[in-house]
This record gives sequence, C-alpha cells and structure tokens, in this order.
Amino acid sequence: MMTNTLHIFKHNDKQHRNGHQLWRRATVLLFLFFLPFLSSNIHAQCTVKGVLFDENNGEAIPFANVVLFERDPSGVEKQTPHGCATDINGFFLINKVKEGTYTLKVRYVGYEEYSEEITLQKNRSVTKTIHLKPAAQMLKAVEITDSKKEERQMQTQVSVQKITSSQIQQMPSIGGTADLAQYMQVLPGVSSTGDQGGQLYIRGGSMIQNLCLLDGMVVYNPFHSIGLYSIFETDVILNANIYTGGFGAEYGGRMSSVMDISTRDGNKRHHSGKLGINTFGASLILEGPLKRESATSKTTISYLVTAKNSYLSKTSDILYSYVDGSLPFDFLDLYGKLSFNSGSGSKINFFGFRFDDKVTQYQAIADYHWQNYGAGTNFMLVTGASAILDGSVAYSKYNITLDDGSAYPKYSEIGGFNANMQFTNFFGANKLKYGLSIEGYTTDYQFVNSYGKHISQHEPSTNLSIFATYNLHLGRWIIDPGVRLMYYATLSSPNIEPRIAAKYNISPDLRLKLAGGFYSQIFLDARSDNDIVNLFNGFLTGSADLNLPSSFRGDDITSCVQKAKHAVIGIEYDITDHITLNAEFYYKGFDQILNANRNKIYDDGNTSDYASPSSPYYKPEYLRKDYIIEQGIATGLDFSARVDLERLYLWATYSLGFVQRTDELQTYNPHYDRRHTVNLLSTYALGEQREWELSARWTFGSGFPFTQTQGVFEQLLFPGALVSDYTRENGEYAMHYADLYQGRLPSYHRLDLGVKRKFSLGARSVLELSLSATNVYSRQNIFYFNRATFERVNQLPILVCFGATLTF
Repeated sequence: MMTNTLHIFKHNDKQHRNGHQLWRRATVLLFLFFLPFLSSNIHAQCTVKGVLFDENNGEAIPFANVVLFERDPSGVEKQTPHGCATDINGFFLINKVKEGTYTLKVRYVGYEEYSEEITLQKNRSVTKTIHLKPAAQMLKAVEITDSKKEERQMQTQVSVQKITSSQIQQMPSIGGTADLAQYMQVLPGVSSTGDQGGQLYIRGGSMIQNLCLLDGMVVYNPFHSIGLYSIFETDVILNANIYTGGFGAEYGGRMSSVMDISTRDGNKRHHSGKLGINTFGASLILEGPLKRESATSKTTISYLVTAKNSYLSKTSDILYSYVDGSLPFDFLDLYGKLSFNSGSGSKINFFGFRFDDKVTQYQAIADYHWQNYGAGTNFMLVTGASAILDGSVAYSKYNITLDDGSAYPKYSEIGGFNANMQFTNFFGANKLKYGLSIEGYTTDYQFVNSYGKHISQHEPSTNLSIFATYNLHLGRWIIDPGVRLMYYATLSSPNIEPRIAAKYNISPDLRLKLAGGFYSQIFLDARSDNDIVNLFNGFLTGSADLNLPSSFRGDDITSCVQKAKHAVIGIEYDITDHITLNAEFYYKGFDQILNANRNKIYDDGNTSDYASPSSPYYKPEYLRKDYIIEQGIATGLDFSARVDLERLYLWATYSLGFVQRTDELQTYNPHYDRRHTVNLLSTYALGEQREWELSARWTFGSGFPFTQTQGVFEQLLFPGALVSDYTRENGEYAMHYADLYQGRLPSYHRLDLGVKRKFSLGARSVLELSLSATNVYSRQNIFYFNRATFERVNQLPILVCFGATLTF
C-alpha cells in the first residue's frame, strides 16, 4: 500500500501532464493577445524622452510631472493631453505626439519649475537630460497639493501607499531616528506586535504571505526584533511601494501583500555623508562620485555605503536601568551600492547587504538570532524610441534560530536566487509592461511541536513565471488589466492568475477605484500556535514530499499550491485642496492554506505497519500528518484622513478587520486577528526656515487572540510499557490547552512624542538634534508570556532618547 503522499501526487500525474500543456497554451495565448500592442509601436510618431536629476547631487527624481504645452492661434499657452510622470529612475517618455513646437514643463515638489521650448519632427525623437534646481523657498501648500492631486487622478493607486524618505522623517524620531518600520505601523490595514517582536500583519495575511523586495532582491525578514527599526536606512530610501492587497501582475509568489523598496544612487556631484548617534544606536552613510559628468561624457559612477547598529544592550543598563530586566537588542546592518549611469536613462547597479539581529538571554525568551545576507545587480536599458528594458539578478540567504529554554530549539533557513527581466512599451498615455522571472531556493527547517513530535524539511524548489499588464486611459477611466502565469516546477503545477485595477474620476475631487485578482504561493508558515506572542517564523516549502492529508472536509487534496483571491473597492475624496479622505473595503479569500499540524500525536508510520490493527495508519489523519489544510477569509474596512498644510501635517487612520481560519476540526481566529486599529499622527514646523519640528503619534490596537492554558499535570511516559511502575515513575511537566485562540490579550496603545532642531553649519553641512519619547504614559502592553514559569514580559515602558545627526 502506498503512503497518502504518494497517492496524492501519483494519482494526479495525468493532471500534471495536462498542466504542462495548459502552461504552454496559456503562454501562446498571452503572446497573441498582446501582439497587436507590440506591433503598433512601429508606426511613425514623434517622441520626447529623458531623465530628471537633482542639480545639487545628481540623484534621479521619480514621480515628477512632465507635460507638453502648446500655443493656440491667439498665442495663449494651453496644456496638451500629452504628459506623464517620471518612473523610479527619473525616466520619462511621451510619444504619439504630432510634429510641431511645444513647451516642455516639469514640476515636482521642492524644486523650481522647469520650462523649455522643443521642436518635434516626424519619425524622430528628442532626448533631454534635465537637472532640476531645488526651490530657494518651500513651495506653498496649494502647489504641493496640486502636484499630488494630479498623481492621484492619473494612477489607479488601489491599496498602495507610496512612501518616500521625507515622509518617513515626519514621524517622531523614536530611538533617535525615524524608520520605515515605525511608519508602516501607522498605515491602514497593518497590524503590529508592537515595539518588540518586529512582526507586521497586513490585511489578514501572515508574515509568510508578505513579499519584500530590496532593489529587486528578495528579503526574507525586513524588521528587527525591536520593532522600532527596519533593516533599511531611511536616508537612502528612494521610494517604498506598500501594496496591502489587490497588487498587479508584475508581482507573484505571495498571496497577501508586497513591499517593494528602492534605494537611491550615491551622490554624483561631490563626496558627502551623514553620521548619526543616539542613546539607542549609531548610523553612518558615505557616498560620492567615482566618475563625474563632464562636457564630453554624461556617464557617471557613484558609490553608496551605509552602516547601522544598535548598542542598546550596553546603554540600557545605564540609561534605562528602571526597565524590568535588560534590553539586549543588538543588530548590525551593512549595505553597499555601486551605480553606473549613462546620463540618458540607461544604468546598472551592483549591491550587497548583510543584516544581523540578536537577542541574548532576554528574560523568558532566551536566545533569538537571525541573519540575512545577499548580493545582486539591477539594470535599466533604454532600447528604442518607445521602449525600455529593466531587470535584476540576486542571491540572498536567511536563517533564524530560537532557543526558548525548552529541549527543542527551533531553526529555519532559506537561500537562493531570483532573476527577472521586463519590457515596457509606451503608446501615448497608455503603457504595456511584460516580462519573466525565475526563482530557485532551498529551505531547511527543524521544529518540535507541543506534543514532542519532530517536523523537519530540506527542500529545493524552482518557480517560473511570465506576466503582462496594460495601463489604459479611456476618458475618465484608468484601467490596469494584467495576467501572471506561475509555474511551480517542483510540483509541476501551473497557475493562471488574472489581475485588474481601475479608477474612475467622477470629478477632479472624487474618484472611485477597485482592484482584484488571483494569487498563489508555496511557502508556508510554521510556528507554535500555543505560544503567546510568537517570535519564531520559519520557512517551509510546499512539495510533493509533504506529509499531507489526502482530503479536506470531504474534498480530495490534489496540490500543495496555496491560493487566494482579492477584491478591493474604495473611494477618494478631496474635501479641499488640503484635506483628502480615503476609504477601502477589502476581501481576501484563502482557498487553500498549508500549516504545520498542531494536533499531531502519532507518527505516520511506514507500509510495514499497515497490517497491524494498532498502526497509526488507522488513526485520523489530523492526528498523524505533519501538515494540515486550512481555508480562511480576511475582510475589513480601512479609512484614512490627511490634512496637508504649509506647516501642519495631520494623518488619521482607522482599520476594522476580521480574520478567520477553518481546519478539519474547527473554525477560529488566528493569532494576528486584530479587530480595531487606530493611528493618529501630527507634525508641525516652526521657525522662519522651519528649523524646528514637533511631532506626535498615538496608536491603539485591540487585543490579539491567544490560546489559554486549561491546566498543568504530570505526564507519565511509561518507558517500560507494560512493566512500567507508574507508582515510582517520574513524569514530565505538561500542559492542557484550552480551545485554540479563544482568549484575547489586552489592548495595545501608546503615545510617542518628538522634537527636532536643525542648525546650518555651512553650504552642505547641517546638524540636527532630536529628543523623543516612546510610550509617554508608560502603558503596560504585553510582549511575551512564559506558560511554564508564568512570567509576563511587557513591551517597552517610557524611553527617552536623545540623538544627533551631522550631514556633511
């Protein structure tokens, strides 16, 4: 008799062969569908393209508005429908323009408006390299608002937050510096474990379902165990796109959310840096040109190096001795980047990183350590009059260990490469983007559940995918249809994943938007559901060797691929030029989720055991299989209100969420099901040059679910079987748990305050002093609870931090 695992996959061998045929047919259909768009690019047309740079440091300027104006017969200058926004590399391309004379205008927040007259001739393109001058004075709030409104009107922007370094720095500088981790915690739809733990859950998805990319490279854990810091240095973040759901076809391999982080290039004009030091840690940035732009060559070469570390384990004994226990949070983040830029849009970058996080002997947690390192390259090539090619190749490796004092330390490792290549073709206001990607990685996992049963895996996997999206402007409609073809080669499993996003501009101030699609992944989470606030999240891979049940609630299990579908509908409303409201309702349906079997108490055995009536084979599968099948839903409402005045910035968010899982035995709310989340953020600038900045943040989150302890008892093991003497035998300390996740932790809330003062020390030197406090009223928020010792560890109490940064 074969095992159930072999039964599942051999039984479906014919289906896998059909899957290969489906994959080939879908690829051909995808090519034929977009062929008219590709061929239409050969028609005669006028094109203007170029790149925007900052005049001071030579850095590319993304998301600037580039528009063509022309004069009517009476000589009045009017805006044409021809325009676009620069991409992440500062590149812009406007085509399908009639020949003639136009005025090219460029606008971006914080820079002087650029204007130049150009003449377009038939069948020819004009290439411009533009250096924008930083504005001598801050733009008025209405000018800033107009620029942002144009962007909202021209892009779908459903369930996405576009974050820049300057936005992150509006946060109170908790821990001496504002950080992406702190900013993400105030985004609608995001739930955090708090200021310790470093775990974020996005719209009902677990951490394993979130994709994180750094310059195109996969990063497996972007947050440190002290939840105030991410691995990213704030000052080098060019842009961060946070997709909380309904993301487009260019992303795949995860089924909940995407974090796409891009770093800027090093300074192309002069050598510079930034040194920061505070009571929590220190940071250093060094950058500069290795080859400057000259009159004979626009090519530049620049470098960028960052280092960031925490020495809180050393300073806490002196400065924060009142904290219960110590604060042994140590990390070291290193990142380097070398950029070659042609000056006309084409470029190539080489980068590498090493991120290390360690918690040593922290009260009830014991030792916790993870490390992530990698290297790669990304590039962009302007290939013709109306097309660009970009891509990346990278390798990264991540491992994590948790020794919680039990006899079974937990360990997980994942490492491998990812490569992608994509083309973008421009058709006037419309744009076609298509490409392919490949991933190869190996997971290594060791875990023991609460019943002492060992679960392990060492599994290599390969994923292939192709995608296409088309950005279409039809009057007031903006539509982004797309499709991704995923092929999980190890499983011989193809998946067709259609996606769509759309926006309808009801009026200049009111917009309706929607998005949806199908998603899949083969990574699965493995953690102890009995832990109260779990720190360990291991990586497992769905494979044909997984010890899965043969059915789920009466339906046969035919695949290890996990699948989900998203639906989002929302509305944007600009009440005034300075006040914007945004509301989104979302639904995520998880059709199949794999999870480590928390109920396993029997070994599954082998074929030789099946003849015995006492064989585990005859026990229910949910008591002997290593993994189980689940289904789930996540639904909710996210609301945000933004006030953006000249000196005052206010942001308020509220999220109502509901997450539910169903396994073979029960329906429950998982550990990250948070019903209510509220965030209030304010920033106010003072002084003639806005050299003072006051900031405040208050956050509230209702309690997470947890599994309660029903009782404790002595468990006898009967090592001698029938000859064991239970009257003399010493048993083991054991627990009896209540129903899964029926308890709720106390609610979490805290107030953070910050103040900054800038001092100009010269043309390019600025000293900034900061004073901040986290958890001002010292709320006792729970962090961890040890069931064996009944010790409770709280989150951070009030911590006051002083810091200084010198830009030179």
